[in-house]
Amino acid sequence: MSAIENKVVMVTGASSGLGKALAVALLDQGARVAATFRRQDQADAFTAGAEGRGLGVVLDVTDAGAVELGVAKVLEQFGRIDVLANNAGAGLVGAIEETSEADAQRLFDVNFFGGLRMIRAVLPAMRAQRSGHILQFSAIGGFTGVAGLGVYAAAKAATDILGEGLAKELAPLGIKTTVLTIGIFETEFAGSSLRYVNAEIDDYKDTPAAAFRGFIGNLQGSQPNDAARGAQAIIQLMAAGEPPVHAALGADAIEVMETKMAAVKQDLRGWESNARSVQKVAA
Repeated sequence: MSAIENKVVMVTGASSGLGKALAVALLDQGARVAATFRRQDQADAFTAGAEGRGLGVVLDVTDAGAVELGVAKVLEQFGRIDVLANNAGAGLVGAIEETSEADAQRLFDVNFFGGLRMIRAVLPAMRAQRSGHILQFSAIGGFTGVAGLGVYAAAKAATDILGEGLAKELAPLGIKTTVLTIGIFETEFAGSSLRYVNAEIDDYKDTPAAAFRGFIGNLQGSQPNDAARGAQAIIQLMAAGEPPVHAALGADAIEVMETKMAAVKQDLRGWESNARSVQKVAA
């Protein structure tokens, strides 16, 4: 028996991309899977094809009532939730100034508050079990600011830090937390599902923000990472007895993380005397 077999895993955002690949791979490895979708026909198809080991749930993470009802259905069906894969998210390309307040709020509602709603809904059951594992699906943009993707990156960074706080709060209760810094995968994130800001400002046309728009617009089909392989890597983390708090997914993610950590260290050392100058002088 594999370490993941018969575990109950709830995967949000399973209609496409990494979430879909993960839900399928988990079923193949004997897990019981509750997968969330935005449409009833998708949920019904997943349930029908899962041979009693899967449950498709219609759930919009921006709807608190739907989240509560969805988690209740999973607990009624399986009696427990061992792992929450907090994958559901949405992106938006544009400079920060070009991003409307309404679009910024929507990004945070899906990427940050949606995940927070899921966490709050599953934690009572996990606390009662004194076990569980929450995986926060962050991204390269959640670890470092990205020109042209700034508000999305900020929402993912909030997701990242939330996971770090959770890890400290939940460890005494036997619940693990892993923050995934996810690289660029061959999914529809850079394709038909990606949204762009409505208003472009001319002053940004020759800046990194505009360059990113061109980069991601031509990325579909040439992403470096494979979703099926990503799913297997995530399952290894789920199966680990002591999973890490931080995990990269993709060589590109490792490179971005190491580059930022080196740059931060360089800034700290270069301005260390200035930083220390604020300390009180002993009387």
